[in-house]
Amino acid sequence: MRKVSILLLLLAFTVSSFAAYYVAGNGTNGNPWCDGKSWQISGSAMTEKDGLWTVTFSSVPVGSYEFKVTDGSSKWFGFTRFSADCSNLYAVSMGSGDSNIGFSLQKQQDVTISYNGTQICLRGSIGNNYPDPSKYAQVGVPSEYEGVMLQAFYWNSNSSTTFSNTKYATLQNYADEIGEHFDLVWLPPSGNGGGVGYYTKCYSNLTSAWGNKEQLQTLISTLHSHNCKVIADIVINHFQSTTGWAKSFATNNFGDYGSFKIESKYICSGDEAATSSSSDSKSLTYGNADTGTNDAGCRDLDHTQEYVQQMCEAYCKWMLNEIGFDGFRYDMTRGYAGVYLSQYNLASEPFFSVSEFWMDDVASVKNHLAETSYNTLAFDFPLKKKISTWKGGSSFSNLKNQGLRSEGLSRFAVTFIDNHDTFHRSDNQSAEFIAYNTDPASKRNEILAANAYILMLPGVPCVFWPHWYTFKNDINWLIQIRKAVGIHSESEVSDESASTNSYSATVTGHNGKAILRMGTARDKTVPIGFYPAYTNDLFDIFTTIEDTSVESVATPSSSPKKLVQDGIFYIERNGQLYTLWGTLVK
Repeated sequence: MRKVSILLLLLAFTVSSFAAYYVAGNGTNGNPWCDGKSWQISGSAMTEKDGLWTVTFSSVPVGSYEFKVTDGSSKWFGFTRFSADCSNLYAVSMGSGDSNIGFSLQKQQDVTISYNGTQICLRGSIGNNYPDPSKYAQVGVPSEYEGVMLQAFYWNSNSSTTFSNTKYATLQNYADEIGEHFDLVWLPPSGNGGGVGYYTKCYSNLTSAWGNKEQLQTLISTLHSHNCKVIADIVINHFQSTTGWAKSFATNNFGDYGSFKIESKYICSGDEAATSSSSDSKSLTYGNADTGTNDAGCRDLDHTQEYVQQMCEAYCKWMLNEIGFDGFRYDMTRGYAGVYLSQYNLASEPFFSVSEFWMDDVASVKNHLAETSYNTLAFDFPLKKKISTWKGGSSFSNLKNQGLRSEGLSRFAVTFIDNHDTFHRSDNQSAEFIAYNTDPASKRNEILAANAYILMLPGVPCVFWPHWYTFKNDINWLIQIRKAVGIHSESEVSDESASTNSYSATVTGHNGKAILRMGTARDKTVPIGFYPAYTNDLFDIFTTIEDTSVESVATPSSSPKKLVQDGIFYIERNGQLYTLWGTLVK
């Protein structure tokens, strides 16, 4: 019995010394990173030699990754133990405290992680830090941009009349009004497919739930005549098969830019078509591991392959140069590595680009932007979360220096309150501000306060169609205030206060300053040298503008001008004079 006990102890000691530490990370099926395991505390075993614990993952594809080292039972060791001195891969903290270690690969390579009980080292067989910062933001990111975006649709608004339908032909009727206030108009996916276009069967077939190619191009032309740039919704993470799970795909014909036909070999190896027991396409040949998060509803494109890259570049060029769009909103960019988004933008050169990288923490979005070499903006989901927290708890304490602004990244932030996915739609009963079959007037002050918050602060604000449709006069007024002051994507902000019952900030624009005060306990005194520009039960805006005529950079082609006469603010646009809140002066 004693010999058995001794043998068991020796065996336990041997096993312990062989695998006392593990690497746990965001592994996915088919990807060698973390052996395909997702955050298992005793996931990928490290081996020990001379007090150094090591594990190597072979041929890890391009993509974004996170990990910690664990003891296999209860302890996790993260970024506070990461050492850049012994690493040749750039890593970032994915949150506060001892958070996950995040890194990106821009070339496929072996990745080795080592740990000596004190510091974690991260090395690649090739090694690559992010590109030279002097090459950042070459396309798609205008500097000090004063423009305001409108999301000109909501889920199922091709058929819903709750806030008007927004098919192409219907939007034609709103073009004059849209052009008077907005600089960017984001349209829904134009490709043929289900899910109002988000499950595309053919990119080049522009007969969709929203209208046909002729109606789309007519709308784009009309919006251009009103000095609006038009943003296409680009869905290149996934593609829908026309036969079975992955047996046949439509041909995408982009004219002079080429014709492309997807086959199963261009679909990621971890896709359900290759792995599900229900799939009728399991025996087909598939591509490499996904470089991002899998989409279960469609076939995930393998962006590591040159053919897929060529197709996406051709699609983007065709959308800009043949169809007439000016920029892109990229859908579900967590689904593929950011380096590819940058590649497609550099190839096509859009005026404006925004990425839907849906993560609530600033570190993750910042890491994604770095992956793209900052050749795009990103929706500020971390800020949206804080706005939702304010509304849900009626506290303003979380509004101070939040979102991408907190990292000095306002230039790359598209700020918003709700969109087609977060919106309280008929099949998504979780949004905060407005709901189907609910009188929106009951939420007027909250909706307008949230819009005032994004419109008076830096970034590129994106107004949601149901909000604008319901409260046009007020939101138009707020937009005019922003443009009169010349608030832009990189405006400086001074947050004076943020408490349970109040928030106050002063923002500096190209033409002057604006003070936003929110909450029931806010100071309502008019500051010296400022004029009241807007007030309601929940917030006030005060502005001061230089007493000169200044051309705005918001929409250069229309040359709107700011005028101050006898202490009253006016905007001159297209030969017409308007008050600050949009009323035509006769």
